[in-house]
Amino acid sequence: MGARDTVTEEYAAQLQACMYQYSRAIYRSIKDLIDPYVAPELHLEYRRAVLEQCELTMERLAKDPLYFAKPDRALFQDIRRYFPITAQAEVAWAVKEGVAAAVAFIEEQIESGALDGGVARCRATTRKGKPCQRTPLPERDYCPSHQHLERSKVAA
Repeated sequence: MGARDTVTEEYAAQLQACMYQYSRAIYRSIKDLIDPYVAPELHLEYRRAVLEQCELTMERLAKDPLYFAKPDRALFQDIRRYFPITAQAEVAWAVKEGVAAAVAFIEEQIESGALDGGVARCRATTRKGKPCQRTPLPERDYCPSHQHLERSKVAA
């Protein structure tokens, strides 16, 4: 069990590093749009605040991806005051695209079972179109409720 914990911790550290790269990419894309008409020391403070908000958003997304509704809106609301009104649309677009890329990455990790400590998830979808949350049968892709899908795939 100690080896599995080590692997899980290593994966968590790797995931944090990936999310760090997403936060930095968002920050780099918008840092030059920060209000240029404020005092130089205030400008530096604004840059730090924007970077911190980007990092906090990505950290929360990595730790709690299923319960973080609209992370792009949350980040934009936190940082919009540091930008002039003329740059707000461009900042909103950059934040939306950057967070969407991070969310897609997190969803890939969830689907592969990597965020559940290596536990895979059933590949089927529910009637509402959401991914099934059950654990598949050993050495299979589907849970007991959806095992008929695997049989039809093998027969075909």
